[in-house]
Amino acid sequence: MVKNQCKLCGYVYDPETGEKRSKVEPGCTFEDLPANWCCPLCGARKKMFKEV
Repeated sequence: MVKNQCKLCGYVYDPETGEKRSKVEPGCTFEDLPANWCCPLCGARKKMFKEV
């Protein structure tokens, strides 16, 4: 599974672990996150992420 990194703060979204703070279950790909999902650390929008 592809990980995505925030260009502003460096947070990495890993679909294998999900995101507990945002209540995103493991296995949810970055593309399947809601359109209004934001970085849990800095609040950046999805368009500010890049694949790593």
